[in-house]
Amino acid sequence: MAGMGAPASRQVLVDDAADPRLADYARLTDVQLRRSLEPAEGLFIAEGEKIIRRAIAAGYPVRSLLVAEDKLDSIAGVAAASPVPLYVLPPRVAEQLTGYRVHRGALASMQRLPLPQSSDLLARARRIVVLEDIVDHANVGAVFRCAAALGFDAVLLAPRCADPLYRRAVKVSMGAVLAVPYARLDDWRAGLAGVRAAGFTLLALTPDPAAVPIGDVRRDDKMALLIGGEGSGLSGRWLDAADLAVRIPMSRGVDSLNVAAATAIACYLLN
Repeated sequence: MAGMGAPASRQVLVDDAADPRLADYARLTDVQLRRSLEPAEGLFIAEGEKIIRRAIAAGYPVRSLLVAEDKLDSIAGVAAASPVPLYVLPPRVAEQLTGYRVHRGALASMQRLPLPQSSDLLARARRIVVLEDIVDHANVGAVFRCAAALGFDAVLLAPRCADPLYRRAVKVSMGAVLAVPYARLDDWRAGLAGVRAAGFTLLALTPDPAAVPIGDVRRDDKMALLIGGEGSGLSGRWLDAADLAVRIPMSRGVDSLNVAAATAIACYLLN
């Protein structure tokens, strides 16, 4: 079956979900498996033609493409420009392989790129978000989308933060994780010292009513917004390490917002 613009010579028709050539795409809904497999193999999965194009534009090499045969035309343009295998599967086989119905039609296995050193990233940035132990992939993706939309230059991740290139994080971010530079701190305990040494004022976002309303904060030249994990927020160590604790004023007895909403408001007010 040849789709318009999809090179027939590179189409590989597969009707067995156990085919070893499809290993990159197996069990995409198994979070524990993907967390260990994808970084170890140096890959991540991009879903949908728009996200795949953004990944390519950001410089990530394509390893292979996969599409349900009834959605072949949706990937025609990308397939024509990517000299890699294009695996074409019946929809039922694609669902059996991945663990879910591939609604967006196409998937790409992409090669990861080396992460920059945090010091190099800090040298080029003025506004950054620093995440401490946010383990939910959707929240990580949402933070990246906020950072991109509201003009922040980069994101730093504590060592235990979720992988920004996990499929759900990429999807929720609408590809922003592919455009916003990020790095991981080597040391959770001492990592913020390097951020301060690079000239950043550290602002710890907290629901503590004793914190300074974020709208009253003086805009310094270089500012780092510290965001804590779901539920527990920032650790005592990071709160103590911050230059200033800041809060978003609340009404009607609400004490906090979810990570995405709080990040969006804080980034808007600080930029």
